[in-house]
Formats: sequence, structure tokens, C-alpha cells
Amino acid sequence: MFTNKTPWIVLLVLWMAGSTWWHVCKIKQLCADDAPSTTVATSSAPVFTLSDGARFSVGLPGTFNFAKSGANPNMAGFDAPLDSIATYLQNNPDRQLTLTGYYSASETNPSSFSNLGIARAEAVREMLIQRGVPATSLLTAGVEKADIAFSAAGDSVMAGVNGSFAAMVVAAPAQPDSLASTSAISASAASTSVASTSSAGTPVTEEALAKAEKFESVFKPIDLYFKTNSSDYIRTDETKKFFKEAIAYLRKNKDKSLVLTGYTDNVGPDAANLALSKKRAGSVKTRLLSQGVAASQVKVDGKGEADPKASNDTESGRKANRRVTVVVQ
Repeated sequence: MFTNKTPWIVLLVLWMAGSTWWHVCKIKQLCADDAPSTTVATSSAPVFTLSDGARFSVGLPGTFNFAKSGANPNMAGFDAPLDSIATYLQNNPDRQLTLTGYYSASETNPSSFSNLGIARAEAVREMLIQRGVPATSLLTAGVEKADIAFSAAGDSVMAGVNGSFAAMVVAAPAQPDSLASTSAISASAASTSVASTSSAGTPVTEEALAKAEKFESVFKPIDLYFKTNSSDYIRTDETKKFFKEAIAYLRKNKDKSLVLTGYTDNVGPDAANLALSKKRAGSVKTRLLSQGVAASQVKVDGKGEADPKASNDTESGRKANRRVTVVVQ
């Protein structure tokens, strides 16, 4: 009797094994060798490329994204690409990069710039300048974009800044002073004056004015100088000393602030000069924020052509008036 049941038991075992295999491998498809597997690879390739035709191309890990109504980009993973862009611009002084920042009408502008797009572009520009890119190689613009892309949660702006390369635009040389070369510019908060021309008769430059400023204390104002239509100040050893001391002091004294007051000459409409003076002061603030200074400790003001430190009747005087005064209070 027992021997008659053996084949049935064997068949039952085989049937159970076969059923199990079919369910697991064919229906659930959990068997590794059942069929050639399809691997879904996570691509490490960048999703955004910035290029200058056939001259240069760099892959970015994504677009420049910002918090809604924010001016500071999320720069995770961007260090190497920005280094590449900086190296390219340093090695190709005939090329210029225009950074265009975008913003939506639904966003608020917490920056001191005239619009949030410029603030976003200036933030990226400052990061490139810190990598050694000449300020003249970088231009910025701000554009309101109706169809700007927000994240699914609606709290972030995608592709808030874009860039395009072009040939360097060389500004026309400034006209020399028509007045006497012996006229002088009196400097406020300083006991010395800067002659409007050198002994050779060359009009004083913004660089000369900047170098004439001396650092004594973070509590004594020092002036930062700018070229016409530029929002980037001329850096000197003295300004570096000032900001090094000021940043260290502010980190230890959270109740103190760095006051940035922008000024211009009297060339152009009053409203435009007021906006430019605020923009210049704002660009200094952006640089400080990138170095870790708390936004609450940096106060920005723009006075346009008010309170000139020299006469606007001369070119040298107008150059002296294009400045941002900085002091810790």
C-alpha cells in the first residue's frame, strides 16, 4: 500500500516546488536569473550646461535655485564648476559673462537692489569675483519672468540665474579734466587731500583715490571707491584690513552693525543715482553675507548725489563722490 503512494507523494512535492517557482519567478519576477535585468541607473551627468560656443563648456549639477523671495542661491555641488568658469574668464580676458537673474511679480524683494533678479545675479557674480574673476568680466541684469518655474512645494525658484558669454565690451576712456591740474579734492574724515592730477598732469583715478584711504579703526569711516556705472568696489590692502577686523568684531559683538552708505556724483537723474548708490552699498553687503556676516548686522543706505565730499564741477571731484562709506556702529 505504501509503495503505491510513493509516486503520488513525489508528484505532489514536484507540483508544490514548481508552483512555488512559478509564483516567485514568473509572477513576482524575483528570481535574479529569470531574465536579463533592466538596470535603472542614476545618471551623474549634469542637467545644465553653460558654454561659450566651442571655446568652453562646463556641466553644472543643476540650475541656480533660490528660496522664494530669496537672493542667496543653493550652491551645493557648484564649487568645481564655478572654479572652471573662473579659470576660463581669467585666461580669456576678451570674453565677458552676463548673469541674468529672474524673478516673479509674486515675490518680494528683501535686497537693496532695484529688483530681485539683479540681487540673484549679483550673488552669483560675487562668488566668481571671490575666485579671482575681474569685475569687468562680469555683467548682471534682472528680468521679471511671468512663467518662472517654482518647485512642487512652491517655496523655491528654479533656474533663478542664467549666463551667456560674449566678447568683452570695452568702455570708452574717460575724458581728461578741462580744469587746472592743481585743483584738489578735500577728503572728509582725513587730514590730507588728494590732488586732482598727478605731477605729470594725469587726472586722478578711482584706483588712486582708493589707495589713498587708510585703515585706522573699524569705528572710523573708510571710503570704498567705484568706477562709473560699476557696483563693485576697488579692493586695496587697507580695505582688506578694515573688513577683516570688522568681520571679526561683528562676530564677537552681535549687538553691533556695519553701516554701508552709498553715494554718487551728480551725473544723471536723481532717482537713478539714488538707486545706484543703494546698489553699490548692497553689493558690498552681498559680499559680507557670503563671508558669514549676519544680515541683521549689516545696514544699507543710499544717499545718491547728496553730501558730496568734493566738487561735482570737476571729473576728479565726481570720481571722489562715487563711493560707499563703511563704519562699525
